[in-house]
Amino acid sequence: MGQDESQYEGYSQILEGRDIPSVVKYMKSDDCKNVVVMLGAGVSTSAGIPDFRSPETGLYANLARLKLPYPEAVFEINFFRSNPRPFYTLAKELMPGKFRPTLTHSFVRLLAAHGLLRKCFTQNIDTLERRAGVPPHLIIEAHGSFASQHCIDCKSDYDGDKLREHIVNETVATCKKCKGLVKPDIVFFGEQLPPAFHKSIPLLRDADLLIVMGTSLTVHPFASLASMVPEFCPRVLINLDLVGNFGSRADDVALLGKTDEMVRELARELGWEEELDALWKETEKSVVDMSVSQEEMGPHPGEAPVEEQPVITQGEKLPEEVGTASEQALKAEVDKLTAEVEKVLNLSDALLETEIPKDVDEPERKAQPEKKDEPQVAKPVVTDKDAPGKL
Repeated sequence: MGQDESQYEGYSQILEGRDIPSVVKYMKSDDCKNVVVMLGAGVSTSAGIPDFRSPETGLYANLARLKLPYPEAVFEINFFRSNPRPFYTLAKELMPGKFRPTLTHSFVRLLAAHGLLRKCFTQNIDTLERRAGVPPHLIIEAHGSFASQHCIDCKSDYDGDKLREHIVNETVATCKKCKGLVKPDIVFFGEQLPPAFHKSIPLLRDADLLIVMGTSLTVHPFASLASMVPEFCPRVLINLDLVGNFGSRADDVALLGKTDEMVRELARELGWEEELDALWKETEKSVVDMSVSQEEMGPHPGEAPVEEQPVITQGEKLPEEVGTASEQALKAEVDKLTAEVEKVLNLSDALLETEIPKDVDEPERKAQPEKKDEPQVAKPVVTDKDAPGKL
């Protein structure tokens, strides 16, 4: 566990080696000041975040009564307009407050506490980064989150505590101003990624270290971020498997294993283990009853035919009936939904094919450090698969 699986056959150029001691030595040096972190669903599994496959979770049990015309409809904005009920049913299982941040989330906060964290890009909508105490201005929620909510028509903000009450009681929230439907600011199919995501891309050019944790790097444009750091920026992958084009660069380090175990080992070598445990202990109080205030989450940083549905009015109770499909048929539906959700969240690819906005304050590029005497590093060939905005 933790051994490097790099496929690069040459010598490392910035790091002394492709292992934890070399990463730690670099992180302690004056050359490492801007650390960019990328987080995927794998960092939240130890928190108990329900997935779509596990029969034990509420998501699995609720699928039968969602009555979806097709699996991805639950995250499609046009379907939500016609029938918000399935999403509200699902949201009850996903709402923040039920889950404690993991040790990995606390490690990200620790990076911020030591003044190293430049930006944390996350695919997750669970807000566990916020609950772990990572400063909101350092978080980019690429697919949105439950941290804020608005009317889908007039875009008016909606009180988080009121929405939480509706979700807990399984009633549909509507806007007081225009009677439009209200939903959390989670990116649905048919919606754009948050502007903050695209505006933060130039920061990658100034990264001294990229740490990628718990992601398959298959969902674009998020996955493309890993290829946007400079060639001379060390990249550390902490994951169960080797993913993306990791191993193609001289200073790629793959630490394969569970993210919580790997970050503890890093913290121990850095001399931060006691701090890490103290920060994680603080997260015990983040697990609260669903009816508590949303204040602790902080401000936001930043169609297919369906059966005719009855008009939804504010306060209407969601249906209680549960489907009678067999366990085998339901499991097949769950497997299909799991595959489709990744496809649904593959949003705004085309936006990355455009030039990076010129009005964004870009940090100056650092001069590439002088190479060692070992063989020169050849830049990897970028295929269509690896190119930004390509699947």
